Amino acid sequence: MQIHSNLTLEILNQPFLLEKRIDLLFAIEQEGSISKAAKIVPMSYKSAWEAVDSMNNLSPIPIVQKETGGKGGGGTKLTDYGHNLLKTYLILKQEQKKFLENLTNMTDMDTGTLKTIKRFSMQISARNQIQGTVKRVVMGKVNANVVLATKSGHELFSNISKNSVVSMGIKEDEPMIAIFKSSNVLLSTSKDIIISGRNKIEGKIKDIHKDEVNCEVIISIGDEQTITSVVTSSAVDELKLKIGSKIVAIIKSNDIMIGK
Repeated sequence: MQIHSNLTLEILNQPFLLEKRIDLLFAIEQEGSISKAAKIVPMSYKSAWEAVDSMNNLSPIPIVQKETGGKGGGGTKLTDYGHNLLKTYLILKQEQKKFLENLTNMTDMDTGTLKTIKRFSMQISARNQIQGTVKRVVMGKVNANVVLATKSGHELFSNISKNSVVSMGIKEDEPMIAIFKSSNVLLSTSKDIIISGRNKIEGKIKDIHKDEVNCEVIISIGDEQTITSVVTSSAVDELKLKIGSKIVAIIKSNDIMIGK
């Protein structure tokens, strides 16, 4: 059993971009004529113009405009805004397809249970969630190394199972999220320290929240991205950490999960 749904965008609670209207816009882009586009969809010439008028009236910027003159006596074309809307709609459609495929895989219709759907709204306790793009994937017999390039210019190495890479469809240039607990972030004042942690991210201390036992250290790593580490207060004192100090966040590759 498959889960299917159409994608409709609304403005002011009114249908704006429906799939048939999207088909019409693509046909107008291809033919440069609303009469020819209407035949391709198919729909009547009157219905096509009504759809165009409705979209233009709801849109803050015209989507379709008439052209006059020329050998053919003019025609119809999309505006720059219309072209951008089509590109955006296609991206949304791809994301909707991924969501529905995941929803289908996670739902057992035969047993009549939908409990696994709750995973979509699940909140996780891991404090650090860093956005990045997959730079490379190195597959092993059991595990795989996934390297994420963050927008702050760093690389994060994650060691996850080969099955996870396959089931999630992880591939190069795909946006992903690196997820790891603040308690798994070690701190050092030097990047030259010899330690098994694969990830050594340099940054500056943005803030420190300290109590009698533990201390939360927030590290700016550039481009509005931060890493949070929870260590003992005594460790902060021994390292003489303070706001503005340079610091290195160290995370083992096994401690970094990948989400999408």
